[in-house]
Amino acid sequence: MKAAILEQIGDITVKTISEPVCGNNEVILKVESCAVCGSDIRIFHYGNERVKPPAIMGHEISGTIIETGKNISHLKPGDRVALGADVPCGTCYWCSNGMGTNCSINYAIGYQFAGGFQEKMVLNETILKYGPVTRIPDKLGFDEASIAEPLACAINGLELAQMSIGKSICIIGLGPIGCMMLELSRAYGASKVFAVQRSKKRLEMARTFREDARFISTEEENPVQVVLEETGGEGVDLVITTAGTVKAHEDALGMVRHRGYVNLFGGLKNQPKLCIDSNIIHYKECFVMGSHGSLPRHHKIAVDMLANGTVRGEKYISKRFGLSEIKEAFDYHESRCGLKTIVKPGL
Repeated sequence: MKAAILEQIGDITVKTISEPVCGNNEVILKVESCAVCGSDIRIFHYGNERVKPPAIMGHEISGTIIETGKNISHLKPGDRVALGADVPCGTCYWCSNGMGTNCSINYAIGYQFAGGFQEKMVLNETILKYGPVTRIPDKLGFDEASIAEPLACAINGLELAQMSIGKSICIIGLGPIGCMMLELSRAYGASKVFAVQRSKKRLEMARTFREDARFISTEEENPVQVVLEETGGEGVDLVITTAGTVKAHEDALGMVRHRGYVNLFGGLKNQPKLCIDSNIIHYKECFVMGSHGSLPRHHKIAVDMLANGTVRGEKYISKRFGLSEIKEAFDYHESRCGLKTIVKPGL
């Protein structure tokens, strides 16, 4: 079968590898769709301590179960499933208490476990016992189901930041996650929504996800000034930075309301360290926190939201590529011409 192998940083090659063998406590998944994530691009360019080449990346996955081990009873051939990335170890303090994103082992599909940029993959015992393996209804397509993984991360971020009905929110960064936050802001009952983006092209794409939001192009307006002016100087209850830049983090502190929340959702990978005026936090009595990844229960919620149309999965799919076109898929994702890029190993 074919698989895209990360040979070393900056070198990914499609090769023929051995067919997977199903153990007694494992299943084999035929990968139907695997969406490209920004973290895949970062691993490709800069590496990751949890990814040891040669490796198979890809963690936004959906597919069909084609074989099950003799000890597996909860899944059967023909089942359509979507996978999340983060897999709790199941035994440490954090995993045992429902906070697996804080696990020190931090297992993940496409990292320590081989990912979805291959035609077939093994779901091992740990994934099946503790990980997010969610059945998808027939009405939900494989492409749309694959993006349940990033949607689950967005849900986790809003949950940890105490988002609830009637609160105001500002989303800084309108890539795929930012657009998901726009749709989720409606589901969570946000009273007022600000959406900030530098690129006018990305801003216009995002506008279709929630037209009643106040969109701010940083090329034309100062986002902190706009938010403060249009909230009577109060600021917003929640700022979530879905752009991983120092400027986004700095602006978030400037526009958050007293006793509000700032979720530094976008990690500062390959960016300067953030230096902040802690007096802002001190006098505003605001809460500055972060979030990353998701739990299996978030993934189930995400699949349900995609299936019932609360989040319109088809709107995120910009282009599809075959596995042999993995480099072109990465290039397209990096171009930011669209939102989600799907790799279809069966093409």
